[in-house]
Amino acid sequence: MAHRIKLAVVGAGLVGQRHITAIGQVAGVELVAVVEPSETMQQVPVFATISEMLDAADVDGVVLATPTLLHVEGGEACVAHGVPVLIEKPLAVSSQAAESLIEQAEASGVPILVGHHRRHNPIIQKAAQLIRDGAIGDVRSAQVTCWFYKPDDYFEIAPWRTQAGAGPISVNLVHDVDLLRHFLGEVVTVQAQMAQSRRGFENEDVAAAVLRFESGALATINVSDSVVSPWSWELTSREYPIYPATNESCYLIGGSAGALSIPDMRHWQHDGKTSWWSPINATAMPVSTADPLINQIAHFEEIIRGTATPLVTGAEGLKTLRVIEAIQQAATTQELIQLAPDLDKSTEAAE
Repeated sequence: MAHRIKLAVVGAGLVGQRHITAIGQVAGVELVAVVEPSETMQQVPVFATISEMLDAADVDGVVLATPTLLHVEGGEACVAHGVPVLIEKPLAVSSQAAESLIEQAEASGVPILVGHHRRHNPIIQKAAQLIRDGAIGDVRSAQVTCWFYKPDDYFEIAPWRTQAGAGPISVNLVHDVDLLRHFLGEVVTVQAQMAQSRRGFENEDVAAAVLRFESGALATINVSDSVVSPWSWELTSREYPIYPATNESCYLIGGSAGALSIPDMRHWQHDGKTSWWSPINATAMPVSTADPLINQIAHFEEIIRGTATPLVTGAEGLKTLRVIEAIQQAATTQELIQLAPDLDKSTEAAE
């Protein structure tokens, strides 16, 4: 029988605690250390810094759930110790910093898994398969709504969330952009708008963008953390019981032969001839349910054992980050931002 994989969690905040719970649900792994200066735990040793933990503890992998500003520093420490790392999204504050980390990891042969956990949700996997199989024909357009209201204490307990660069574009929209890339392919141009926080924070609290994909498909995406709404992944997906569930959808994907709403997974098609004069009906597509964070930890275990490659590599996380940067740049400059089709170059304003 294979030995249990020893994991450490760095950052025991809201997301870190979810990872700790997920680790407890996967038979092949165990939590052996936590890094959190203000945390005390009876089950495992707690360290003040990641370097102290890596020097003292015997770990096979690290889950990095610190604020984004600390992702590269923590990732580089793991790579230097030869330890595979699961890094929460976004991968870094900037694409340049992320590039440096990825280069170090590739040179050292250390796997990086980026925490775009929604890709591990069976709903998303089913939707992606339907789109790939042509169930809605050629995808022409998509609409994404990411609206919710974060309470004041969300910011009070973590003041870094009020700072420039920590608004909903980078903290929340990064998930939705990653899924659009997963569904539709690579983004080639971006236009965007944003508005300053009505609470007086340094960052934005509402933004909207238009994305054009290599395929020619277009997507509109809208995010706000100060709008009362039932239309967000958190409230519609039932991924995390702390959020009150609604029976709405937040993603609409439209194609030449049908449409798909997600996460309710209704597949819309005309009866008979494809025409707005023909009746249109929805079929509820069967899909299983599972906690994507648990699935992600199980996948991380496979990566550490060498039986799988990362579903979301560092390079994939970097591509999503570059689109987020393009949205921020477009909203700031009011220019059309062009991305190279392969996303191997940094964003630049179109001439």
